[in-house]
Amino acid sequence: METGGITEMTMKYQNIRKRFEDALDGESVEHPVYAVYDWFVNNRPAVDWKSLFDLGLGQINHANLIRHEHPNFEFVETTSEHEGQARRDIRMITDKGELHEWYLGEWRQEHFIKTPQDYKIMAGALEGVRIIPDEKPFLDSEAALGDGGITVGQIRGLGMGRTPLMVLQIDWIGLERFSMDLAYELPELLELLEIMNEIKLEEIRQAVKTPATQIKLWENLSIETLGPVYYGRHLVPLYKQILEIMNSADKRLCVHYDGQLKAISQDIAALDIDGIDSFTEPPEGNMSVAEARKTWPDKFLWLHPNLHWYQMTKEELANNITRVARQAGPKRFCLMISEDIPPNWQETVPVVLETLDSLK
Repeated sequence: METGGITEMTMKYQNIRKRFEDALDGESVEHPVYAVYDWFVNNRPAVDWKSLFDLGLGQINHANLIRHEHPNFEFVETTSEHEGQARRDIRMITDKGELHEWYLGEWRQEHFIKTPQDYKIMAGALEGVRIIPDEKPFLDSEAALGDGGITVGQIRGLGMGRTPLMVLQIDWIGLERFSMDLAYELPELLELLEIMNEIKLEEIRQAVKTPATQIKLWENLSIETLGPVYYGRHLVPLYKQILEIMNSADKRLCVHYDGQLKAISQDIAALDIDGIDSFTEPPEGNMSVAEARKTWPDKFLWLHPNLHWYQMTKEELANNITRVARQAGPKRFCLMISEDIPPNWQETVPVVLETLDSLK
């Protein structure tokens, strides 16, 4: 297909993997990578992904690096229909009691933990867990990708691969109850958090035995709800322990921070976190790329262009892409599709690729 330099661009975009690896290693970025999460490729069949990959779009795969064996609970899942939508109920059955959550479509309607007793049930459920390194998903992903992208390791068990505080807030308790229980320092919450932190550190110890170099925590941090004080009290000490394990194994930590980060920007700067995943400018975030690069000169910026940019004119979209690439560069950055598929992807994704290719 020949459209305004696309053929030439396709030639330049050979071996996206090498360009990704060079950027991660700190080499000067001549042709920035623009890549999409594997989840969208697997769950958005209406998009003609082949045509976009042919134009130079890369892919970021995620592979779980560990397996869990839990002797003290079992999951029972049932599905039904509710108001015309698919309902999914999940029961966690233990010898100390039962926990329940349910979803309507993709959205969770009820969390596992609703009472102080539920914290104790969850703590008992986690006793005796065995964590086993598993390199096969990573190796299979790398083989399937070839030169079309890279695979990032993840550590998913109970919860969605986050640090325990974020698992509790997002996956198991919900914001309202979590905020009250944390503010009142509910003993049952703090006891469960301590247990989960020890499990997380063991997960990291096992994960670094695999070949994955980049390991991501899906934090989805909302600092406006957690607050800098609790970030410093609970997350920073755990990050330091995680980083000590990872650095000794020559692995790099990437955190999915797509929200507002200014209030903790200096805390982040003081940590040896390698990459900020899905970094987003205002209004979703509250730091510009220029501010991020000034604050974190050595961190890898995985940049997520704001979705409303894709609804601008082609010239305005191109100008924004050019600006963030120049502000992030000349080293240690890429652009990504990580929050949703861009509107009018047929037109806008090629514009981004052509713009990045034209940078000098």
